[in-house]
Amino acid sequence: MIVERVEADLLGTISLPANVLYGVHTRRAELNFDVSGLRLRDFPELIQSMAMVKKAAALANRDLGILSPEKSQAICDACDDLIELREIDQNFPVDMMQGGAGTSTNMNVNEVVANLGLLKLGNRVGDYIHLHPNDDVNLSQSTNDVYPTAARLTTLRICDGLVGSLSNLRDSLRAKALEHRGALKVGRTQLQDAVPMTVGQEFEAFAELIDEDILQVQSAARLLSEVNIGGSAIGTAINVHPGFAQAACGHLRSISGLNLISARNLIEATSDTGGFVTFSSVLKRIAVKITKICNDLRLLSSGPRAGLGELKLPPVQAGSSIMPGKVNPVIPEMMNQIAFQVIGNDLTVTFAASAGQLQLNAMEPVIVVNIMQSMRMLIRGMDIFRTRCVDGIEVDIDRCRQMLEQSLVLATPLAMSLGYSKAAFLSKKALTERRQLRDVVEEDGCLDNSEVVRIFEGSAEFAGVAVTLMSKG
Repeated sequence: MIVERVEADLLGTISLPANVLYGVHTRRAELNFDVSGLRLRDFPELIQSMAMVKKAAALANRDLGILSPEKSQAICDACDDLIELREIDQNFPVDMMQGGAGTSTNMNVNEVVANLGLLKLGNRVGDYIHLHPNDDVNLSQSTNDVYPTAARLTTLRICDGLVGSLSNLRDSLRAKALEHRGALKVGRTQLQDAVPMTVGQEFEAFAELIDEDILQVQSAARLLSEVNIGGSAIGTAINVHPGFAQAACGHLRSISGLNLISARNLIEATSDTGGFVTFSSVLKRIAVKITKICNDLRLLSSGPRAGLGELKLPPVQAGSSIMPGKVNPVIPEMMNQIAFQVIGNDLTVTFAASAGQLQLNAMEPVIVVNIMQSMRMLIRGMDIFRTRCVDGIEVDIDRCRQMLEQSLVLATPLAMSLGYSKAAFLSKKALTERRQLRDVVEEDGCLDNSEVVRIFEGSAEFAGVAVTLMSKG
């Protein structure tokens, strides 16, 4: 037999399983917003941040003498359970896509904290006369300051993981650059042969692409350190003690370990989502750069015999159900698709931020879920990309040299000695006759032997490295 309990709100009564820790408001939201399949419980980082905010508020209310020490302690103990990810699985069913500017998420947390607190006080679940979700857990707060504060806190807390994944990927690419700093190859523009370079230079450029964005992430994150807790409904701090904002922010700094500050203008901070727009755009920037790297790796490893074939990516699975022996660049392909999703998520964040009206942006839930999803995918994706692809990349040195010798890329340094028109004529002749450029230059007699040796056998000055470029034959 299923045991149920009944709770009431302004719309009437509703039945709940007796053992769940959420209440009537959560249940109505569960029924109203069953759309995305993404539940609050799927984003434990946000639950932790919400619990941190609730704990900070309980401590501030206790300090200000408007919440009894006993109730404050029960709320804090309940919040600690959530911060340590206890009681998560069955008690946070609210869909992340929800109307109400995050009210359903806030009430889900309020009800779970209240019921956990009731159990710690020796009372029954739902016996709110002893500890109330709104009157006690939500005291001095509104969804409109709790939810944005928790969203910013969550993003900041995940940032270390994002920076760590970026740093590790950069270091892996840089290690490849160092390993192959002397391996000469053809550099290309617009998919056409251009000038000599080294494999090391190519990978160092990849590393620099990633390195630049570490600073961008850290800079954008600073915009999210300003929180609006204490602003209440629209930032006017209605029903909030004058000292609450600073006290709550101080406790939240201690609980989270992050340097959060109270917004200078709480009304502006309550409706503004500009910090999220900037941060999301940095995630998009990362995605765009990683797409470029992955596209290059796929091209450079193409073949292996009928393509460029300069790189060998680690084989991680069979590539075809019909073509035996085929191996595809599946890890870069996965990373490309993650990047496409992050770029799309950024557009969603942009639209949602632009939809704010008057003193509130009711679209913050979709902003939050898209930024969290983007960060999660980038972190996991970059770690897999690094360990299952980049770390195991091999360079086919012979193939690189063969393609360099067959190319016409030395027409560029040749032009310094002969002029553009003469170098272009010799280059076209070599291309038309399917001959090596050096042979055509020697046959033409336009340069003495020492100059030919300097260009074709000397130091690879045009690649910016002191290694032997090539020798005849």
